[in-house]
Parts: sequence; structure tokens; C-alpha cells
Amino acid sequence: MWFGKILVANRGEIAVRVMRTARELGIATVAVYSSADEDALHVRLADEAVFLGPAEPQHSYLDIERIVEAALETGAEAVHPGYGFLSQNPVFAERLEEEGIVFIGPPPRVQRLVGDKLGARKFFSSKGVPVVPGTFEPVDASDAASVAEEIGFPVMVKPVAGGGGIGMFTAGSVEELEESLRKAADLAGRAFGSVEVYVERYFPRAKHIEVQIIADGHGGVAHLYERECSVQRRFQKVIEEAPSPSISREERERLLSYAVKAAESSGYVNAGTFEFLFDVEERRFYLLEVNSRIQVEHPITELTTGVDIVEEQIRVAAGERLSFKPGSVERRGHAVEARIYAEDPSAGFIPSPGRIEELHEPAGPWIRVDSGVYEGYTVPEYYDPMLMKVIAWGPTRGAAVARLSRALSELHIAGVRTNKYLLLRVLRHEAFRDASYTTRFLDEHPELYRELRVEDEPRRPRRETPETRGGGEVQSVNAWRAAARISAADS
Repeated sequence: MWFGKILVANRGEIAVRVMRTARELGIATVAVYSSADEDALHVRLADEAVFLGPAEPQHSYLDIERIVEAALETGAEAVHPGYGFLSQNPVFAERLEEEGIVFIGPPPRVQRLVGDKLGARKFFSSKGVPVVPGTFEPVDASDAASVAEEIGFPVMVKPVAGGGGIGMFTAGSVEELEESLRKAADLAGRAFGSVEVYVERYFPRAKHIEVQIIADGHGGVAHLYERECSVQRRFQKVIEEAPSPSISREERERLLSYAVKAAESSGYVNAGTFEFLFDVEERRFYLLEVNSRIQVEHPITELTTGVDIVEEQIRVAAGERLSFKPGSVERRGHAVEARIYAEDPSAGFIPSPGRIEELHEPAGPWIRVDSGVYEGYTVPEYYDPMLMKVIAWGPTRGAAVARLSRALSELHIAGVRTNKYLLLRVLRHEAFRDASYTTRFLDEHPELYRELRVEDEPRRPRRETPETRGGGEVQSVNAWRAAARISAADS
């Protein structure tokens, strides 16, 4: 049934997380790494490791031919892509198939369908799944104003390519629209190699709620309920929870039916997340996009359903049926996840690479930590600065939030700046506690950033090394990462 060996084409916490499930299943693992990741945790945990190349992603984790070569060299029967990098690249999946290697994820035909943002909008709309009102074709400055007026201001300008919230800008008038078009096209061109953009209606009072789908190749399509991801910074998620505290039982059933309909109509296979915008004024759902991979926030679904999503991914890729019947999974309790980044929220969230001098991870009942770092590890400048995810489960939402607050207070990271104290403020804020928050929560509460701590003080004398003696050097911030995480107001 299972594969004998899997190569994990990723790094950091998601590579570690995939390897742990593989090991439980008796599957050998292969890590790949760049010159910046020679001492990374995922390399240390794998049964084998293959060097890819220089630190820059395009020469390592985005090098399709080198990764395929690594899989062939080690005899890996399958490749798990994690999230990011090549996880949603149909060309990568096809190259693996050409070499007789299984891609643990949706097949190329599905990736092409859901990865084409405009094409997917057309397709799902034709199948009766509501999508955000907007254009089905790219727009330019000559026709954008008339299109926006027809949709109705405010509007959102989005890149046709890419994702992760990069290059998205709002406009409340024709004058603002022109500037948003220019900035979106510029950033999209630099980040994704395409300047094409489109326009959608923007809902100022909205929630971001998504549905976890898992489907096998035998017609089994199942949902694992929904997650709410409305605490965001510039469209990038910060805190997620399951279930959503914002919708009724009837609304939940409607949402889940939309997601299953979308998955079935697209012939979806393997894991995927169908992301919806929920207009709190009109109480309506609109499909935003489909992420054809495992999500960063998948642990909260696992804790509330008891389903190992990575195991199901491997099972489906091996040609097996789901381990459960669609509709049979029951959800229990509440889970909340916080993403821990090496970044400075008080300075525009600029990444904070460097050496982790001290690390104490939280523990205790119903606390899960998905980490890709350790004490003494140097956070590289080249990649997304997420260090770990701290997840808490409780029988109620209040219990889960209290437990996560305790865990974050217990977390100790010295040597790099982090967003830990911002997360604690969010969890203790009245708007989060009563679930009235929307996707504009962080923008509407600037007080969260005032006099904000960003560093944990060392608990023991700092160990002096030749590199740190005399002050040492502070690792520079890589422009490739900073451009994707810092405001694009560099007009």
C-alpha cells in the first residue's frame, strides 16, 4: 500500500511535519536542502539528504530538474511538495510523472484548472458556486474605471498570477484605482513575472472562511469542515481557528455544500482548501480561490477531527480510498493556531534573520507545536521567516484561546525578534474574544502595535563565539523576501 521512500521537496516546519507522518507509516524520507539549510532541522530528521544548490530559491527549492534528479538518485517513489515553492506547479507534477515518480498532491489537470484564477472563476460560477463579483478577464487602465463603476466601489485589484496576498490593493474611487492598478502590476511583475491584473468587488466588512477538502481517485470527496482565517495582515493569515465562531449551523451547511460541489465538479483529487469570503452584512459566501496543496493552518482541522491530513494525502497518492467515508467524520471541540515569525511587527513586519540564542517551546495538555527550528539554529535571510506554529485545542473556544495564550506566554525565543507579543495582544483583544473581528482587524486597531515588545530577553549569559565577539555582524535582510512581506507602498 504505502511507498517505500518519499522525498519532501520543501524546508522548515512543513518538511518536518510531513517526515513525521511518513516515519509513523514506516516510510523512509529524503530531505533536500540549499546552502543556507545545511544545518536545518528537516535535514537532520530525514533518513537521507540531497544538496540542491545555492540559497536563492530559484537555484534550489524552485529548481524542478534538480529536485527530480534528487528523487531519481535516491530511489524515491513519491514526492511531497508541502506548501509554497513548487507545491502548485503543474509542470513539476508532470515532470515527476514522466519519470515514474508519484506527486503527492492534485494531478496537473486539477492544478491547471484551479490555478488559473480567472479561468477558475468562470468555471465555478458556471457550476453554481458563487464567486466574488468582478471581471473574468484581465483589465488595464483604459477600461478599469468603467468596470469598477459597474461592479461598484470599493474594489480590489489582484494579480492574475501568484498568491499569498502579494500585489493586492484596494481602491475606493477612480483616482485611487489608477494608483492601485499601477502598484499591483508593478509588484506582480517583480514577484510573479506577469503584470496582468483583474478587479473584484471589495467587502470592507468580511470574514475569510475556508473549507478543507480531501478526495480520492475513486469518487470519494469529503470535507473536514471549515476554518476561519480572518486575522490577517495585508491578506496574509496570522491566526486561524476551527470551527468558525461567526456562522450559524445553516450557514455552515451551505458553505460546506458549496465546497463539496466545487470539488466534485472539478474532479478534485487529494487535499485542497476552498477559500471563501463571507460578507457579514448580507450573510453571503463567495468563493475566492482554491489552494491545491496542504495549508499552513491544517493542524487545527487535524486537532478537531482526528484526521491526519498528510497520511490521507499519501494514502490517496498511493491509489487507496480515503480511510473514512465522506460525511462520517465528526468534529470535536475548538482549536486555534498562531504563526510565529522571525519578524518585527513594530517596524513594518520586516524579517529578523539571525541566530536563535535560546529556545523554549511550550508544552502541556492539548498543545501542539509544529516547528522547523532549534536552539542555536540560524534563521536564514532567503525564505519566509516563519519559525513554528503553536496550536491549542480545548472543549470550547474560550478554553482553546486561553490555552493558546498560556502557551505563547510560555514560549521563549531569544536572539531574533518575533511577533509573539502581537499575537498575545490579538488573543486578549475584545474584538477577537467576542468573534466580531473581520479581515480588517489589524488595520482597525493600530493600538496593538504601540510600545510592542518584539524580543525575549536572554535568561542566561550570552555565549560568546568568534562570530559574536565584539558585536558581530547582523545578518542582512534579503530583498526577495522583504518585497513579499512588507507593504508595497514603495511607489
